[in-house]
Amino acid sequence: MSSNDDHPNGRSVSRRKALQVLSALPAATLLPSVGMFAGSAFAETPATSAVNTTGLAVTDTDVTVGILHSITGTMAISETGSVEAEKLAIDQINAAGGVLGRKIKYVQEDGASDWPTFAEKAKKLLVNDKCAAVMGCWTSASRKAVLPVFEQYNGILYYPTFYEGLEQSKNVIYTGQEATQQIIAGLDWVNKTKGAKSFYLIGSDYIWPRTSNKIARKHIENHLQGKVVGEEYFPLGHTQFNSVINKIKLTRPDVIYAIVVGGSNVAFYKQLKAAGINLSKQTLLTISVTEDEILGIGGENIAGAFACMKYFQSLDNPNNQKFVAAFKKAYGEKAVIGDVTQAAYLGPWLWKLSVEKAGSFDVDKVVAASPGIEFKDAPEGYVRIHPNHHLWSRTRVGKAQVNGQFEVVYETPDLVEPNPFPKGYQ
Repeated sequence: MSSNDDHPNGRSVSRRKALQVLSALPAATLLPSVGMFAGSAFAETPATSAVNTTGLAVTDTDVTVGILHSITGTMAISETGSVEAEKLAIDQINAAGGVLGRKIKYVQEDGASDWPTFAEKAKKLLVNDKCAAVMGCWTSASRKAVLPVFEQYNGILYYPTFYEGLEQSKNVIYTGQEATQQIIAGLDWVNKTKGAKSFYLIGSDYIWPRTSNKIARKHIENHLQGKVVGEEYFPLGHTQFNSVINKIKLTRPDVIYAIVVGGSNVAFYKQLKAAGINLSKQTLLTISVTEDEILGIGGENIAGAFACMKYFQSLDNPNNQKFVAAFKKAYGEKAVIGDVTQAAYLGPWLWKLSVEKAGSFDVDKVVAASPGIEFKDAPEGYVRIHPNHHLWSRTRVGKAQVNGQFEVVYETPDLVEPNPFPKGYQ
């Protein structure tokens, strides 16, 4: 366990090592914009008894939240960026005056890529540390493991990962995309632009890839009149993909649809290249590889592949330019930012805005205030919380480049309404 009061200042952060706490950065370098938060640093601080009626870790000067991600194990390659982004957001909010006049402190726990550990640590953060909110999880398996804990102890979780949908909880705000915004939209794009009809589905062996591919198969067969020519799953951390690659070469699908997660991606894409599969000629569409994973994969091993996400580091808008600059100032010029990292950054901001609308840290009041909350300074451009606790957002497709970044080749003209329970896909 670590908190942001027990580490020395320092900005030396490596994605392959345990995270260090963000050093304090000047407010001018951190704030996404000035106008949105003007005056917040000078707002009158309401009495603690008025804003905390349920025994949360709130004092006259600070409020404690939790950070719960894997910084060890196979998922660390993906989740480290989420921790970095959440800490950056917390520093920025504190530099702008905090939340209801209180600075945010955090307690960080390591889920260690192990689902029972996530549940154990979630209970600690809610019961022992009395965190007012928790930013955490990556895999659906970890989210499913902690969900009963958050519902039992009435905590609030800000969950940043794109996921399979088919879930809605009072106690979760889902800041990533659900299936209709990512899976279905991406398949429609590849069918329309590439004339794709045959698909080989491959994923890691747990709930998100399996459920996502179930949705993908239904869409391919029932809506695109296409065919699934293969479907296989591998344990988390798996590194031997030569057998399935040989099957892909034999079936010659129009599209390899890849939902491999974590460190396994490094082996998968290197072995694809070694087997002579040229991703500039063989269409591959992934919904699981972001810039964070490419840092380990190597841009030269995945160049030409397509990814369907809502955010890419290369997005050219003023919000994102400020965000990328602040992120690199905190973590170094070589730091990269993927879709889930950006969605994790949204968590503390959306919580702050909801708390201030509610005028309270009480979870029930924050939850009630959340629908309709807008974050106009989001790096992806703009987001709004739907009554179903998911976000309105755009869908984008990027093409992986040798330099590890994505060239955005498509985006929806409007925000896509979240629909976690699409008819005919359950």
